[in-house]
Formats: sequence, C-alpha cells, structure tokens
Amino acid sequence: MVEYLPLSEQFYSAIIALGNRVHGDNYLDPDSLTAIGNASWHKNINASYVALVGHDEIPSNERYTAQQVGDRYLVGFRLTLAAQNWTIDKWCSTDMWPHPSERVCYFKCNTVDEVMRGQGVGSALLQHSIQSAKQQGALGGLAHIWLASPGNSAYRYFSANGAKLIAEHPNKWQHLCIEDNYQCPVCTDLCECTAAEMMLTFK
Repeated sequence: MVEYLPLSEQFYSAIIALGNRVHGDNYLDPDSLTAIGNASWHKNINASYVALVGHDEIPSNERYTAQQVGDRYLVGFRLTLAAQNWTIDKWCSTDMWPHPSERVCYFKCNTVDEVMRGQGVGSALLQHSIQSAKQQGALGGLAHIWLASPGNSAYRYFSANGAKLIAEHPNKWQHLCIEDNYQCPVCTDLCECTAAEMMLTFK
C-alpha cells in the first residue's frame, strides 16, 4: 500500500537522488530543495508530498534502484509551491491565465520511480497537492510540463487530470545548463527541450 505524506527534511536525500536520476544531474540539490520545501508552506499547510511503500512492495530485482528511507522506500514526490511563494518569469503567460496570479500555485515537478509507474502514484500525489493548495487559497495550479518525458507521459497524465495547454516554450531549461550545470537526460549538450505551460483549474 502506498502511503502519502507531506514533504519533510527526512526525505530530502532520497528526493534529490530520485529527482536527479529521472530528470538529470543537478536537477535538485540541498539548497534548491530546501527553498522549494520552504515555499511549499502557507497557512501552516504543506502543498508538497512524497509517496512511500514498504520493502515487500518493491520487486526484489529493483530494490537497488529505489531510494530507501528508514524501513520504507520513497517511490515518488510532488513538489508544489504555494501561491505567491514563487517567481513569475518570462515563461509565464499571465495574460492568458484564467485566474489572478496571486491565486495560482506552481507545480514544480512530479516524479515517480520507474518501478511504480503506471499504478496511479503520480495522479495520487497530484490530488494530495491540489487539496492542500486549495486549502491555502489557490484557485489553480501552473506547471511547465517536460514534453520530452518518456512517451510524453507527463503531458498525458497532466491533461488527463484536467489541465489545459496555455503555451509552449522551447529551450525552457537551457539556462539551467549554463547557470547550474544541469544535465538534461535526453539532450547531448545544452538542453533544447520544450516546456508546455499548462494550467489546472481546481474544482
């Protein structure tokens, strides 16, 4: 059985390891994750979550890849920044948003270990974050979806959960390669991946 818990520091090391393995080296580090963790809070509510399973729920031949935390394995995480706790930049088409920017949270990333994909973990993490974001006062959530994800799964799952495409942004993460030595898992040099700016309106 998958257990979903709010983000806390005890999971940081496992989150960084899983995030960098899935999204590329230097995608997360202790400083950036600490900042995200702090920005997840509003009204004493945390909008970021982790997914954990027990030892027996990881196939024995896959346990070496899963990130262990105590007697459990971290198999996914959703990092969500509370409304007004994130920076609106040139990749944000605010004039096309259906909600005022101060009522929009930011879905930073949703990551699921390959051993647990296809079992609803990503959608469950999203729903937990949505409920917390709504309690924080958000009307919707914005995400920049990685269109180069395997099988374009990120776009498909976010669309299936009701998100609408706002715009596409080529080279969205290229500046991270230059500034933070980010290494895209699909591009051989500077990242040229396109991000889909998508808005999910909360019901």
